[in-house]
Amino acid sequence: MIYAEDEYLQMNGIQHFAFCRRQWALMTIEQVWVENELTREGHYLHEASDDPFFEEKRGHSLIARAMPLVSHRLGLNGIADVVEFRKDADGIPLLKYSGLWRPYIIEYKRGKKKRDRRDIVQLVAEVLALEEMLEVEITESALYYKETNRRETVVISSELRDETISLAEEMHRLVKEGITPKAVSGK
Repeated sequence: MIYAEDEYLQMNGIQHFAFCRRQWALMTIEQVWVENELTREGHYLHEASDDPFFEEKRGHSLIARAMPLVSHRLGLNGIADVVEFRKDADGIPLLKYSGLWRPYIIEYKRGKKKRDRRDIVQLVAEVLALEEMLEVEITESALYYKETNRRETVVISSELRDETISLAEEMHRLVKEGITPKAVSGK
């Protein structure tokens, strides 16, 4: 399905949705949101990557920050924190640079690696959007966790792609129906 611009949802919302559908619906459908220490810390962490005019070349890599993303197929838009374009014979051409380049997204996270896949599905949504925009296949990208100061490589499997597409479709269904799910017992 192709979504109209006025139907787009925030790409980072898929991370909240995967964690807790009610939390996501309260923020997205009911527009209830309160900043706290953790969200402010997350904003601070992203300041380093939020300069869309920053461009750097390191060896065989080009680094772009705050790259706008849109997926008409998923009906999501957002911003990739960092995209490294790595020299690759199977990559794509870039306007100002010779050779071929393969994109590799790095999504910054405040905490540490999660036991569930909430951060991963956000990264995969970003990958799907960038693939759609650049007409290129991206086979892996990474999550960078500030607490552990580590990159975690994520292989973009067909299973992760299908899961992410399914979550995006469910988000759109709930918005269309105006449904805020009931709270689920437990942590």
